[in-house]
Amino acid sequence: MSDSVSIALRFALYLDLMLLFGLALFGIYSLQGRERFSGVVLPFRSMLTGTAGLGVLLSIVSMVAMASAMSGESDLTELRPHIEMMVFETVVGFAWIVRIVALVVCGLAVTLNLRAPGMSLLIASIGGGIALASLAWSGHGAMDEGSRRLWHFTSDILHLWGAGAWLGALVAFALMAKINALQTEERIRILARAVSRFETAGALIVVVISVTGVVNYLFIVGPKLDDVLLSTYGILLFIKVALFAGMLVLAALNRFHLGPFLERSLRDGQYQVATNALRRSVFVELAAAVLILGLVAWLGTLSPEVASEVSG
Repeated sequence: MSDSVSIALRFALYLDLMLLFGLALFGIYSLQGRERFSGVVLPFRSMLTGTAGLGVLLSIVSMVAMASAMSGESDLTELRPHIEMMVFETVVGFAWIVRIVALVVCGLAVTLNLRAPGMSLLIASIGGGIALASLAWSGHGAMDEGSRRLWHFTSDILHLWGAGAWLGALVAFALMAKINALQTEERIRILARAVSRFETAGALIVVVISVTGVVNYLFIVGPKLDDVLLSTYGILLFIKVALFAGMLVLAALNRFHLGPFLERSLRDGQYQVATNALRRSVFVELAAAVLILGLVAWLGTLSPEVASEVSG
């Protein structure tokens, strides 16, 4: 399996599972009552069913590609025993099985949306969270041992959940802020309230991502900067941090200016300028988040030690 294929699969899987977890979670803490029904504010049934189904497909493709890369086999008949060995005899395989089961549960939970929307989203968010957490067993933490391995996995999982919650919220805001979605004042009020409710969750997400990001760096690289910054790994990491800083600036803009501006404009009855400004900010922030995910997928295939030696 070429590096480009590996990076593309990792990116697609990270993006898909983060959206599944983050969108379901957003529906719980930002919407209320009938707003959680699919189609009232967000198309939960199609989005969550789609991401759960795609997650299963991407997981299967990733497992086949991983088995092919490790065994050197490309014929499916010859590859089958290697796949079975990886699935049933390795920790990565156990995490893969847990992910598939969690995704199936998510798909089934979404069918309950019309009868119990809140419970449906809760089950989907838990299942999505479990599926997303399973990706930690394919990361750098798998190389550790003992208590260090446990703490690294814990940090990785919290980092994944924080990133998933933020990405899901951004996609939800982008869908809610579309021009054709803001045809009535009621929809704009729902958007303004959702932005306001995201303040607490957003602050917690930023803290979790920041702290676990530093912890993960120390686990992977250690307390050093000079050698790493000269490597491919270090350059990509620097770009990732710069993009994250830009997202923090945009999040602060939404929190302290655009959100209150939208609420004031609703009282005045002139909300077009405010909604346009919020829409632009959300889409730029979402683009930065997607770029960061691409970098994360790339970084996951690199070793900072090897990269540093090559650059030297």
